Amino acid sequence: MALVISEGASSSSFTHQPKNFDVFLSFRGEDTRYGFISHLYEALHLRGIHTFIDDNLQRGEKISTELLKIIENSTISIIVFSENYASSTWCLDELAKIVECKKNDQLVRPIFYNVDPSDVRNQNGKYGKALDKNEKNIKHNKKVQRWRNALQEAANISGWHYQYSGSESKFIQGIVEEISNSKLNRKPLSIARYPVGIDYRVKTILSDIESNDAPMIGIYGPGGIGKTTIAKAIFNRICDHFDGFCYLENFREKSGTNNGVIELQETSF
Repeated sequence: MALVISEGASSSSFTHQPKNFDVFLSFRGEDTRYGFISHLYEALHLRGIHTFIDDNLQRGEKISTELLKIIENSTISIIVFSENYASSTWCLDELAKIVECKKNDQLVRPIFYNVDPSDVRNQNGKYGKALDKNEKNIKHNKKVQRWRNALQEAANISGWHYQYSGSESKFIQGIVEEISNSKLNRKPLSIARYPVGIDYRVKTILSDIESNDAPMIGIYGPGGIGKTTIAKAIFNRICDHFDGFCYLENFREKSGTNNGVIELQETSF
């Protein structure tokens, strides 16, 4: 099995985040980073959906120009409203920017993670207390009003509501399916339902491609060890780095017959 990579197709690194992202995740770290967000990010990642998560950005009092640009250059923004989301001015600045980008045709979807959408919309409960506290601490009331308007607008968007009683795994898979089939307009190749160890192997192969500047790689070994699964996972991970791409399966068998050759030609265009 061979995986062919056009030498002139892309100069971007496969093991580093690209300049443009399919999905931007806005969330309150102390509520969800090491649970729900890590699982959601991994599920999106495994489906080949390039997702931004702000692990490596420097935190400060004001949201950075770099992060604003990343939001602008994302196709979809997912806002994870959790219990303490509104207590972070950083999150509220992200939210205001996301709502602004929505006016420029960015797709925005909220997730209400163990919070009532009406509390976000009407700023009740902890959301109301957080906004009231910000109004006392921040001199610029226009900024707080911008946050209030953004909360109301985002909470009125159709999204997903998770409560503790449901299966978080099924909930996340439902989100991934919707995101994959929505504005991204592409369906990733199906790989193993439980791809244990695949992510490590994919990262290793992509690292080798990058370090050796290889335009083609071969995956070989006895049947049934996961060669096709790895190839599909690599394809899902890197296909968006190219202007055009296709996946040709069972090439050797199909290329031996006229009908097979026609099928391969139709698949590649």
